[in-house]
Amino acid sequence: MNKTFKCIALAGCVAGLFASGAASAQTAGSWLVRAGAARIAPKVDSGDLSAPAFPGTKADVDSNTQFGGGITYMWTDNFAIDLPLSMPFKHDINGDGAIAGVGKIGETKALPITLMGQYRFLEASSPLRPYVGAGITYAKFYKEKGTAALTALTGGTSANPTTLKIDSKAAATIQVGASFTFNERWFVDATVLKTFLKTTTTLSTGQTLDIKLDPLTTAVFVGYRF
Repeated sequence: MNKTFKCIALAGCVAGLFASGAASAQTAGSWLVRAGAARIAPKVDSGDLSAPAFPGTKADVDSNTQFGGGITYMWTDNFAIDLPLSMPFKHDINGDGAIAGVGKIGETKALPITLMGQYRFLEASSPLRPYVGAGITYAKFYKEKGTAALTALTGGTSANPTTLKIDSKAAATIQVGASFTFNERWFVDATVLKTFLKTTTTLSTGQTLDIKLDPLTTAVFVGYRF
């Protein structure tokens, strides 16, 4: 975890331990807003780059942490509609398999657009409310860039560098988390989401690479109930 994620997690824990007062209800009609840090860690299973390429030419994708948040509407005392929000994530793409030693071969920005349905356990007045969720994520990839290493690997030149394009895709997402209300309005929220995402990268050379990303998102937020 980077410093931002650690600081927000610590702040939430301290607030939960030392704040006092009756917990406010997350009842039907309540709006919950939150802000904090979210980290996306792709769990990569890469195919091979199509010919012409070295056999076993694969890719890996780095994790990234960004400012995030979201809006939740309590449809009933137990069912909620949730819209996670975040700044765009920036992921480095690295060589793997037969080209594991070449380092960074590209980068991309990714914006996950997600809509979740949630079920919140326990009574609406309970300070601690674990929840589960399921929904759909549209992973928007943009501003992809290749590096000199990618150009060299694929036979490009400085005058004609190799570029790449990653297909944006929709994918199923599941979620587990918990919300702890520590005074009349404020709460902390911790959540983990798993998205089952596959996509294809196409190079300007015509070569393609199928890749399973299946990112795991972890997040800690401070929130306010309206």
